[in-house]
Amino acid sequence: MLSEKLKKYNIILASGSPRRQRFFKEMDIDFTIQLKEVEEIYPDTLRGVEITDYLSKLKAAAFHNLSEKDLLITSDTIVWQSGKAVEKPKDAEDAFRMIQSFSGRMHNVFTSVTFTRKDSQKTIHDTTKVWFNDLTDDEINYYINTYQPFDKAGGYGIQEWLGYIGINKIEGSFFNVMGLPTHLVYKTLLEIAEK
Repeated sequence: MLSEKLKKYNIILASGSPRRQRFFKEMDIDFTIQLKEVEEIYPDTLRGVEITDYLSKLKAAAFHNLSEKDLLITSDTIVWQSGKAVEKPKDAEDAFRMIQSFSGRMHNVFTSVTFTRKDSQKTIHDTTKVWFNDLTDDEINYYINTYQPFDKAGGYGIQEWLGYIGINKIEGSFFNVMGLPTHLVYKTLLEIAEK
């Protein structure tokens, strides 16, 4: 359905995330992948969704010379807890510390998506609250050693073993926690297609 409505656009997904790429395929969107190196540094005055908004726009700014037909989509996800961003873990020790901090508590997951055309730009964002059960050190270590979650904000994937056994409640979009608020992306693409 979407691919037909968007056929006048050349959709460019600027994401190396296999999860985001799969979402686009499964949402029936024809797209190409283009990646540019971007140093993901943001002003330390930013809080919560301001960070993901800023970073998704920063990723778009790396693309110059978009054509009239191009529609560039960039995105960023962070986990937010206790007033600070929890990003991707550097190593197993870092992942352990992150996941242990979620144990028995709630955190937020923010994702921003920026849609950039030659002459316009729109950024949307979504928030999901995630509650974890109390986790044992053995459970955390098993997850890290088995799933190597080093490419994921917060050091875990909700769609993996830890999500099955550790998460007791979410408020908001499940897919947002995986890195893309698919319902909002769909709605925004429909709006763009109908202009």
